[in-house]
Amino acid sequence: MADVTDERVPILMYHSVATEPNDATRALSVTPQAFAEQMAVIAERGLTPVDTAELAACWRTGRPLPERPVLVTFDDGYEGVHRHALPVLARHGFPATLFVSTGWLRGPHDTGGGLDTMLDWEQVRELADAGVEIGGHSHSHPQLDQLDDRRLRSELVLCKEIVSDRLGRAPASFAYPYGYSSRRVREAVRETGYAQALAVGNGLARRSQGPYALRRVTVRRSTDTAEFERLVEGRALSRVFVRDRALTKGYAVVRRARHARRLAAPGRR
Repeated sequence: MADVTDERVPILMYHSVATEPNDATRALSVTPQAFAEQMAVIAERGLTPVDTAELAACWRTGRPLPERPVLVTFDDGYEGVHRHALPVLARHGFPATLFVSTGWLRGPHDTGGGLDTMLDWEQVRELADAGVEIGGHSHSHPQLDQLDDRRLRSELVLCKEIVSDRLGRAPASFAYPYGYSSRRVREAVRETGYAQALAVGNGLARRSQGPYALRRVTVRRSTDTAEFERLVEGRALSRVFVRDRALTKGYAVVRRARHARRLAAPGRR
């Protein structure tokens, strides 16, 4: 068993798994063949997939993690997770976590915001029945740290209530849309009843990050086998994601300034 005090865990962040994604999702998609090859790498290297709830529970209680843990997570709720990813996960016996934006899924709560073909609720239930943890990802996928308190609370609560109603159990895990959060957002996520939450950060997750700011690494269409091996082994991540981190830091300054202007606007409370 791994030492819970200093273990660094790769949490893989996927979005769409599709042969022909549209332009909006292409960069953050992977082909079905690439996904199958990546899961084979995990199996061949003796890594042990766990879901988000299990990882957080081990770190919260001090219970040992399995040897060489890794997480497979999906954001948004694209139909290819059911069509292409689920059979591969089932073949290997791998757990995973799917974070759904409830207003993007096909069905009675659909707001029309989905970027490509999305899952419907029957498919989400089939994923859950197959052992995929279903987590929250807000209702309409906004930048949560740019919302006022009322809208922030609405996004979190509505997502949780819809998942609970549709699946018969409340989601325990959450992922921040775009990876953006703040102390205020993290506190709201905790108060809504989520037990843990994932950001992005493109670094390995560690217990010291706290249960509401666990980092993930992005898997995208340009991720080849050699790069994927580095991701799951936690090697040279700063070099792999150097451009992403520079852009993230620059955009963070812009977003903070934008949010400050909104708060200072006349009539703003």
